[in-house]
Amino acid sequence: MLVVADTKQKGRGVFAQKSFLKGEVIERASVVVIPAEQVKLIDQTVLSNYYYDWQDQAAAIALGLVSLINHSYHPNSYYRKKFAEQELELIAYRDIEAGEEITANYNGSPENQSPIWFDVVDEISSISLPTE
Repeated sequence: MLVVADTKQKGRGVFAQKSFLKGEVIERASVVVIPAEQVKLIDQTVLSNYYYDWQDQAAAIALGLVSLINHSYHPNSYYRKKFAEQELELIAYRDIEAGEEITANYNGSPENQSPIWFDVVDEISSISLPTE
């Protein structure tokens, strides 16, 4: 249902291979929880840009494609942390068309416009999907 492809300005992105309706679960990913005392070590690696804040100052790396979702201040999805299940759900914030890039607001809430730790390129990307 998802594919990784290049975007024009953001490097890799995750794109929908099918349409998703608002509220639909796009992906459910198990996570690897990084204990709080190890987060500073992860911050010194390339993985520092791919983890989610977790409960009790821990962090989590989502398996699957969820950790490759690009940031947008106008996202089409949001994530829900499921601590007990050690899962992260990516949910359509609005209807998403096949070929459209899946984006989420790294601040957690789709409406949160707070600055993040890098310069934001808020382009709308799509890819052409092969016809069957």
